[in-house]
Amino acid sequence: MSSPPAEGAPRRRALISWCLFDWANSPFPTVIITFVFAAYFTEGIVGDTVRGTVLWGYAMAASALAVALLGPVFGAIADVGGRRKPWLLACSAVTILGALLLWFAAPEPSHAMWALAVVAIANAGFELGMVFYNAMLPGLASAGRVGRLSGWGWALGYAGGLACLVIALFGFVEADPPPFGLDAGQAEHVRVVAPLAALWFAAFGWPLFAFVPDTPASGLPLTVAIRRGLAMLWETFRDIRRYRVIFRFLIARLFFIDGLNTVFAFGGIYAAGTFGMDLARVILFGIALNLAAGLGAFAFAWVDDLIGAKRTLVISIVGLLLGVLGGVLAPSEPWFWAAGLTLGVFIGPTQSASRSMMARLSPPERETEMFGLFALSGKVTAFAGPLLVGWATLAFDSQRAGMATILAFFVVGLALLLPLADPADRANAGSGASR
Repeated sequence: MSSPPAEGAPRRRALISWCLFDWANSPFPTVIITFVFAAYFTEGIVGDTVRGTVLWGYAMAASALAVALLGPVFGAIADVGGRRKPWLLACSAVTILGALLLWFAAPEPSHAMWALAVVAIANAGFELGMVFYNAMLPGLASAGRVGRLSGWGWALGYAGGLACLVIALFGFVEADPPPFGLDAGQAEHVRVVAPLAALWFAAFGWPLFAFVPDTPASGLPLTVAIRRGLAMLWETFRDIRRYRVIFRFLIARLFFIDGLNTVFAFGGIYAAGTFGMDLARVILFGIALNLAAGLGAFAFAWVDDLIGAKRTLVISIVGLLLGVLGGVLAPSEPWFWAAGLTLGVFIGPTQSASRSMMARLSPPERETEMFGLFALSGKVTAFAGPLLVGWATLAFDSQRAGMATILAFFVVGLALLLPLADPADRANAGSGASR
């Protein structure tokens, strides 16, 4: 288990630093994966929203598959080896470097494959890093406050994404003339948002490494840690009945998070292609969505600890269903905004309550491994959402048809989640009691 931070100022500093890491890394998925760079790729690099959507879907699917395969393995090895920070640092470095390299993605179709490769690798680094970041949560918060700390982290993350989007919009994309001599003809005022996200990550991410306590190192050589970690992971799958509550939850999460991740991957592309929103309006929509999501995560942080993670998740998934349905049926841009903001309110609680539920269920000696499986549950079929959206968009020549496929993931996830009971504490994880 994590060494608990000392009381007083050191403890507060550790908690703030852990939450601040969400602020630091959130601009990467917000600015690059969901809104600005995704829209720039389809319209500026590929020049065809339908073909660009399909290519983007393939890249996100490949990245998700890599995370699904590597997350549980790396998590199990880290549990045996002890420390999590070196793994998180390496993953963060991959993400930051990838974002920096996207500066070179010029608005030419010949750059499409290179840009997709860089995005896929950087996104895999981001998602794998979240395995080790999330695994720190149980050691930082008491059982009665896990929901609040998780929610506050997500809320601060959305605030970070919002702040970076505001800077991207008014400081670069909409600036006339663009600052620092950026060439608008080569889309440099848009491409620069990727290095901006990278520098943001580096500037605000370092306090976690300085002030959040790590698990103690086991002292085992890396080769031994790898061998034992793989054996421990195999033991977990072999004794799946012992952890059946966890696995039932992860199967449910597999569906509803797949749907949510697909919304993230295609939200900006859908807004631009179906409603004709230019890049500036897409960014404004992203700002509003992040504001709604952050407020939802902050407000539901107390709800999670009050009524339980599972009930919080049920409420949130129903909200997501209504939001996506409204977006698919929206006849005009104002209706799309209304649906999107409804969706946004429930995005944060879905993510934070999932994390807090996993923190309560995870056996202390297998926290990182379990959060590796947590990542797997959000990625092992994550190729399905983007592929379905891509295929339906291509088959019907309609982005609405593609986005409608997301509804099925929320429906199935909700149906699987409903029979489960809220975990009162971690004892439910190992008890194997039927739920």
